[in-house]
Amino acid sequence: MKHTKISEAVVRRLPIYLQVLKELQHREIQTISSQDLGLKLDLNPAQIRKDLAYFGDFGRKGIGYDVSYLMDKINQILKLDQVINVALVGAGNLGHALCNYNKYSKDNMKIVAVFDAHPSKIGSQINNLSVLPMHELKATVKQLGIRIGIITVPAFEAQNVANLFVEAGVEGILNFAPAILKVPDEVRIHHADFTQELLSLAYYLERERNGNDESNLD
Repeated sequence: MKHTKISEAVVRRLPIYLQVLKELQHREIQTISSQDLGLKLDLNPAQIRKDLAYFGDFGRKGIGYDVSYLMDKINQILKLDQVINVALVGAGNLGHALCNYNKYSKDNMKIVAVFDAHPSKIGSQINNLSVLPMHELKATVKQLGIRIGIITVPAFEAQNVANLFVEAGVEGILNFAPAILKVPDEVRIHHADFTQELLSLAYYLERERNGNDESNLD
């Protein structure tokens, strides 16, 4: 891989490429050009070639990309060629949904422990995982080599959970709580706030409607 600082936008597009490649492999399609990949993703083929060129030369002129080979390379780039253990805090509806998805996912990121603070949920089962009490989080993270934590608790509890994950030694956090969390620079945090996404959609819907109204006036 080239020693160039890779933008976050490029890294976020790699899983999208991987998703399409998995679909192509399932359909037993062996090669694809950047042009066809761009059509599937509604992206400029030059952008795709530029993104991939940061990490190496994966295509062949006149042929395109070997689907299986490119999948393997992107998996390596994203560190998905190794099993990454994940812990989830918050055994509510969202936590259940994420665990159910993870059970059938073929990715190497595996939820291996679930925690909750509510006594009624301790000991309950989610896909063969027993919900553990919060006081066992630190020891479990170390014992299982957990590197990523997922937060699906109410906003007012999220920072405390993040603090526990940091103390336990996780390297990354995915936060679903509607709260901005503070963590040390060495811990990567991504926010998946459904509320913000829905609110931003409202803006675009309004703009689209106004655009249609304006076009009707012409």
